[in-house]
Amino acid sequence: MKKICKIVILLALWAGKAAGQQPNVVLIYTDDHRYSGIHALGGQAVETPNMDKLSEEGVVFDNAYLMGSFAGATCIPSRAMLLSGRPLFQLKRQGHLIPKEHTTISEAFHSAGYRTHIVGKWHQDKASVSRAFDSGGQVMGLGAYLVDHYRMPLWKWNDQGKYPKSEAYLISYDKKNNRVKEAFVATERVRGPIGTEENGPHTSEIFAEDAIDFIENYKEQNPFFMYLAFHAPHDPRQAPKRFKKKYPEEKIQLPPSYMSQHPFDNGHMYLRDEALAVWPRTEAVSQKELSDYYAIITHLDEQIGKVIASLKASGKYENTIIVLAGDSGLAVGNHGLMGKQNVYDEDGLHIPLIIGGGAIKTPQRKDALCYTHDIYPTICDLAKVKIPSSVIGKSLLPVINNQKDQIRDYTYHAYRQFQRAYRKGDYKLIEYVRAADFTKKEGDQVRGSRVTQLFNYKKDPWETQDLSFFPEYQEILKEMQSEIKEIAKKEDDYKEKVGYGFDFWDYYNPTLIVK
Repeated sequence: MKKICKIVILLALWAGKAAGQQPNVVLIYTDDHRYSGIHALGGQAVETPNMDKLSEEGVVFDNAYLMGSFAGATCIPSRAMLLSGRPLFQLKRQGHLIPKEHTTISEAFHSAGYRTHIVGKWHQDKASVSRAFDSGGQVMGLGAYLVDHYRMPLWKWNDQGKYPKSEAYLISYDKKNNRVKEAFVATERVRGPIGTEENGPHTSEIFAEDAIDFIENYKEQNPFFMYLAFHAPHDPRQAPKRFKKKYPEEKIQLPPSYMSQHPFDNGHMYLRDEALAVWPRTEAVSQKELSDYYAIITHLDEQIGKVIASLKASGKYENTIIVLAGDSGLAVGNHGLMGKQNVYDEDGLHIPLIIGGGAIKTPQRKDALCYTHDIYPTICDLAKVKIPSSVIGKSLLPVINNQKDQIRDYTYHAYRQFQRAYRKGDYKLIEYVRAADFTKKEGDQVRGSRVTQLFNYKKDPWETQDLSFFPEYQEILKEMQSEIKEIAKKEDDYKEKVGYGFDFWDYYNPTLIVK
């Protein structure tokens, strides 16, 4: 019976392939979009009808995670892992650089005869964005950045990899409410002033319209691969007023992990993301931030719905795989935090991952553990595209085909030199180190602090009850503390200092001699 089921699913997945048509692929990547930021996944009071429908008709992976980051801007390594299929500890320059020897997913599809196209955010080196695609619409994040969804510097993609600030532009409205390009001139990074819906279109609208334009005008015989990277719901959490009105702040219900302040110093408490709201994070403060977060997500959902509608209207939907994933979690008040610079699930690591579209005929919901860098080989296998040798991630196709329940026995996570997490079975161990003095020389005694947390993430998905000090959990705690060191070696976490001059494992024992 299992064998018959497998054959049925394979036939359904590759119906287009059997007819001689390789499927189109639309890879949608959202920014700071946690798993519970889709209503159908987390059951929270955020309206996401289009993403919900995609999940209901596709394959949902409920345990998809970002491996971590060695940069406060976690979207940099996250995108590098997605695009290269390589884990955190195998990236170059913390993910800023994608070298030529790391074949990107778009290059793999190009080699298979696909037209490859980009729209939206790029957070790696400029040379790689032009190397990786055959064409592109408007791109952002290439050297000029206004922290504002209504005043975002953009470039038209070009094949030379040159994106000078002198060629950046803003899109705004003229007196007749037409969209026009406005020259952008800046000699340094500019923040604000924060725009409004009156002085320019939202980035989500710009990128969705770009994607729709490509879909409607695509007449080539060969299939296409489109990377559509939205900047939303990254802060500032801006959306047109009609979306904000859906979420009255005083009526927002806070999640179980809401706290007014994190209970201890996690090693990186004072940075840009945490400066977005005052301390303590009162209920009113967190309700306001969560209201804004839900509003920008619902606005994003509407734009994604328009892209899907254009695929259907053009007749391309039935032979298209749509992959929707977020690049990281986001706290927005959980555990007293605002950003994603942590290794809690919803606050930093847990991402939505949906594989849908007309080419996927069998809806499923899977609990297989997986990472961002597993998405690349999975898409290749679904589209029958050869996986390059530089890819280290694992394909989820055996899980989709019901050949395996899991492709991984555990997950391992890192945030800079301060935090490590290890998940196995029902439990998740988090270890924190904070050295009192990072200037000690070799041979000096290092003093600092360590904090341990243990959660049963199956029973306590919001990570509200630390079990590490209960006697009945000491055996599992000691077992996982012993195993995490071996897992770190296996994952190459000991390989280098990642540019900081010191390492988590140097300080895991706070009296350890500096190496």
